Amino acid sequence: MMNKEQKQNYIAEITTQFENSKAIMVTHYQGLTMPQLDELRSKMREHGIVFKITKNRITKLALANTKCKDLSNLFTGPTAVAFGEDAIMSARILSKFAKDNENLKLIGGIMENEVLDQAGVQNVANLPTLDEARANIVGILNASASKLVSILLARSEKMSSLPPENSETQPKE
Repeated sequence: MMNKEQKQNYIAEITTQFENSKAIMVTHYQGLTMPQLDELRSKMREHGIVFKITKNRITKLALANTKCKDLSNLFTGPTAVAFGEDAIMSARILSKFAKDNENLKLIGGIMENEVLDQAGVQNVANLPTLDEARANIVGILNASASKLVSILLARSEKMSSLPPENSETQPKE
């Protein structure tokens, strides 16, 4: 049991995390073992994501004063929350882990200020990361540039293969 001071500290800490995180994913973890939870936390930590098991009643109190108050209905049963800056990476790690461990259930979240349901979290998990999107754009731009260069080179080669114009073969006026 937490005493009153510990509860106040917990509320202050969790309120700060909800307010300062751009991506928040809510999960149910019933049936996961401690080694499985440790493995998930380790994967999340590699990407700067905090995965925290919550105390639902106190967390709902903390949520009441934040931008995330719409998530309070998700806090029933054994709940854990991922706090991070990159919603895509959070959703990907959780989604991949949930495929391998059926006891982890993604139930919702928030990306920036948009509330996501379970399907929304799955959609976010399938989006390309910022680095992947940049690589795709660079690839498209490079492909276009190389096509343009090859067209220009082909035209110049075609021009150089034409017979030179000779003034002697031209009719005189």
